[in-house]
Amino acid sequence: MLGVVLAGGMSTRFGSDKALAELDGRTLLVRAVDALSAWCDKVVIAGRDTGPVDCIPDWPRAGMGPLGGIAAGLRHAQDHGYRAILSCGVDSVSLPRDLLSDLSPAPAYLESQPVIGHWNVETADAVAAILQSEGRHSMLAFARSVDARAVTSASTPANINTPADLAAMEQK
Repeated sequence: MLGVVLAGGMSTRFGSDKALAELDGRTLLVRAVDALSAWCDKVVIAGRDTGPVDCIPDWPRAGMGPLGGIAAGLRHAQDHGYRAILSCGVDSVSLPRDLLSDLSPAPAYLESQPVIGHWNVETADAVAAILQSEGRHSMLAFARSVDARAVTSASTPANINTPADLAAMEQK
């Protein structure tokens, strides 16, 4: 299992590089890497040049949104002998303890945050086709195209999009 932290966003609502924002003394990027490490043999960061683990560029290019990171992760997984990826956004804080079992078998994603998903490497062609088309480049379009299950979790991970969201998390 390859963990893929999706970190290629522009952080426009956040106003600065969200991945480097700190929560309880640790960056959101480090928190996401550490969280996926609990379930994955290796973790990579998609969409960044530097980080605490190996970084891979979004595919086919930057600016493709979360699907560019998913596509990059799936291609990297195929090239390195992994059968599946577990993905999350850099701003997905407090992932459920049972995340992998909840999302198994793949393909599946958290209904509240589709970027948090378990994807078989066989879905790489489907995401590539979407990214190379004129159609809608959304996580839900990808999920529908591979018949992924939407999973409702008992505990919803926080999704930090603004400094106010981060401040609210610090109060918890």
